[in-house]
Amino acid sequence: MKLIRRTFIAAAIGIALAASAHAAGTIKIASLQELSGAGATVGTNFKNGMDLAIKEINAAGGILGEKIEVTHSDTQSNPGVAKGLAQKAVDDGVLAVFGPGYSGSMMVSMNVTERAKVPNFTGAEAASITQQGDPYVIRTSFGQQTSMPKIARYMAQNLKAKTVAVIYVNNDFGKGGAEMVTKALAAYGAKVVASISTEQGQLDFATPVLKAKQSNADVVFVYTNEEEAARALRELRKQGVNKPIVGETVLTSQKVIELAGDAANGAIAHVGLTVDAPVPALEAFKTKFVKAYNYLPDHNCIKGYTGVYIMKAALEKAGKIDREALNKAVHGLYISAAKDPGVLMDVYIDAKGDLDRESFLTEVKGGKQVVSEVLPMLAKH
Repeated sequence: MKLIRRTFIAAAIGIALAASAHAAGTIKIASLQELSGAGATVGTNFKNGMDLAIKEINAAGGILGEKIEVTHSDTQSNPGVAKGLAQKAVDDGVLAVFGPGYSGSMMVSMNVTERAKVPNFTGAEAASITQQGDPYVIRTSFGQQTSMPKIARYMAQNLKAKTVAVIYVNNDFGKGGAEMVTKALAAYGAKVVASISTEQGQLDFATPVLKAKQSNADVVFVYTNEEEAARALRELRKQGVNKPIVGETVLTSQKVIELAGDAANGAIAHVGLTVDAPVPALEAFKTKFVKAYNYLPDHNCIKGYTGVYIMKAALEKAGKIDREALNKAVHGLYISAAKDPGVLMDVYIDAKGDLDRESFLTEVKGGKQVVSEVLPMLAKH
C-alpha cells in the first residue's frame, strides 16, 4: 500500500513539474552554457543567439500563443557544475534544456535530462553524444560523424593528401574528432602520421607544431577550441609551416580570425554554419545580430538561434506544449526554411537527434572567411 502511495505521489510530482514548464502562459526553458572559463566564447555566443531568437518569437506572439521564458546558467566550463545545473533545471520543471556546448559537459549532464525525459538541445559536436542511445538529445549542429567525412574527402581528393598530421585538444570533443577524421581519411586511402595531443587552455604550441612539422605530412589538421586554434595558427606561421592547414568549423571562425590576425590567412575548414555563406537568410541574420550585439556572429551564435526555432517548429507540429510531444515531433522532423525562416536553412533531424543540412568549405582570405563551395545535404529527405 505504501509503495502504491509513493508511486502515485511520484507520478503526481512528475505531472506537476511537466505542467509548470508552461504554466501561466509561459514556456520555461533552461540554458546551460559556458559563460566563464575556457568555453566562454562558445557559451556566450550560443546564449546571445538564443536570446535574439526568443526576443523575436515572443514579439511575434510566442509559440502556440505562449511566451518563452529562459533561465541562463553558467557551467563555468566544468562538467560537474553542468551536471548540477541540469538537475536544477529538471527540478524546476522546464520544458527543454539547451546546452552545454562543451562535449565533456554534455556527456555528463545529458544523463540527468535523459532520466527526467527532458528534451536536450545542444551545439556539442562529439560523435559519442548521439551514439549513447539517448532519445532526448537534439543537435543544433553537425556531429563529427557527419562533418569529418566531408573534410576528409576534401583533404584526400582536392588537396591530394596522402599523409596528415592531426593536432587536437585532449578532451571528449578533440579525442572524438581525431578518431573520426582518422577513420574518415583511411576510407580515402590517406594516413594520419602524427596524432598530437594538446591541452584545453594550452598557451604554448611550439612543441606540438614542431612535431607536426617534423612529420612532413602533406596537410596539418587542427582540431581545438577557438583560443587554442588561434595560438596554433600563429605558431604554425612562426615556424614557417607551408603545408595546407585545415580544420573543421572552429579554425576559420570569426573569433579565431580576430585572435590569430594575419596568421589565419590561408586556413581552410569545413563549416556547418557561417554568416559569410551566400544564403540570404544567413546574411539577414548577420545584420540583425550585429545590430543587437555590435559584433560579428560566429557558428555558435547560429547554433543557439536556430536551436530555439527548431524547438518552435517541433512544438507547432505537435500542436501542444508538452515534453513528450516535443521530443516525438522533433525526431524525424524536416523543417523547410521557406516555411520556418528562423531555421535559416532547410534542416532534417533524424531519430538519433543528428541533423543534416547544407554546409560550406571556407578559406580565410585578407582576414575574412570566404566560402569557396556549398556542399549539399547528405541525403534527400
